[in-house]
Amino acid sequence: MKPVEAIPPTDWMSDEPTRRVLAALQASGQPARFVGGCVRDAVVGRLATDIDIATPLPPDQVIAALEKAGLKAIPTGIDHGTITAVAQGFAYEVTTLRHDVETDGRHAVVAFTDRWEEDAARRDFTMNALYADADGTLYDPTGGLSDLREGWVRFIGNPAARIAEDALRILRFFRFYAWYGIGQPDAAAIAACSSAKDDLTSLSAERVWHELSRILAAPEPAGVLSLLGSSGILQVVLPEATRLEAVQLLALLEASADIEPDPILRLAASLAVLPGEAPAMVKALADRLKLSGAERKKLATLLDPAIAIEPEMDDRAVRRALYRLGLQGFMDRVFLSWASLGHNADFRPQLGLAGRSEVPVFPLRGADALEIGVPAGKRVGELLKAVEDWWIDGDFQAGRDDCLARLRKFAGSDAPKKPAPAKKKAPAKTSPAKKKKAPAKKA
Repeated sequence: MKPVEAIPPTDWMSDEPTRRVLAALQASGQPARFVGGCVRDAVVGRLATDIDIATPLPPDQVIAALEKAGLKAIPTGIDHGTITAVAQGFAYEVTTLRHDVETDGRHAVVAFTDRWEEDAARRDFTMNALYADADGTLYDPTGGLSDLREGWVRFIGNPAARIAEDALRILRFFRFYAWYGIGQPDAAAIAACSSAKDDLTSLSAERVWHELSRILAAPEPAGVLSLLGSSGILQVVLPEATRLEAVQLLALLEASADIEPDPILRLAASLAVLPGEAPAMVKALADRLKLSGAERKKLATLLDPAIAIEPEMDDRAVRRALYRLGLQGFMDRVFLSWASLGHNADFRPQLGLAGRSEVPVFPLRGADALEIGVPAGKRVGELLKAVEDWWIDGDFQAGRDDCLARLRKFAGSDAPKKPAPAKKKAPAKTSPAKKKKAPAKKA
């Protein structure tokens, strides 16, 4: 495999932990090269998040070489030739060159090789089959360098055959197009993805959501979601996403406010929810996609109809919503409502007020109820809720002393803050014992 050109080495290519891993792998005279996403992103000037390294060394020799150099080696995917090298707290995925022996659409049986071209040929897209030395020298066995720079997402070899090896590559194609594509997508790839769309039902929900969330997090997701829809793929993996115009507007609003894209917020924007249907839709969607607990909770909060967010909100309503949702939650709901209502809506006054306001903090705690003599238990929560509602109705103006006074009133007691100690009872008075008469003396 011959080099094609060189790029300036990035910091992660030449820092000390990386040098230690490369030195360990190259000690036997075999080359070790960066591969995949880290090289792709270095070429286009993006920050790499994961560093993958390829080597002809078999997995057992990789482990031996790393341990000999004093580095930790974790057999994270040894059947597929992957060892995680840990150097100074940084992790590197080291994989032996390989080619597929058998695939079933989800898993592959691999055989190890020493041929770089065979390793490249088994990868999904040409832009992901780039290799680099530590000095930035590039190797491009599939023509991925020009594809990357031109924004052309292209399968290596026959698209249908590559998809048959792993159906997840359908969604990966759209994800990479969302992040790296320019202009019209590859027609042959789109046709192959559309033809194999039903194979996506065999994949785990976690793998599907992983790809969908990355598509949703892209700078302009609505166009890619529309492309998924016209290909019949969106109806298989996310049929609930019918409001793509709202997703498009949300992305514009986030960009104008310099806000980091949030996949869950964009997912919520894509849903057409009728009154009363939100809880059931959230549960069904969260169960099917296997959303995390935090993701599930956030989606439910975003679609909660109990707190209305409208352009006509006055300052008092803004403060109420700000208290219930917190600053970030309030901003999320504002952007969601804005995207749903369309360009004619204007929430700038509400956002401005929220930015200038402090989120109110309720001044009482359970201990305050206990100190005025309320027995521990359910009654404490009921009283605090009653005082909190009164405090909110008063537009958060009451201070701690006023809230304590209201708590005592609701508790039915005007007792002081701490109950007075009980007075000790005086001992009961008893009538003096009558003296017994001495017995009369006998005459």
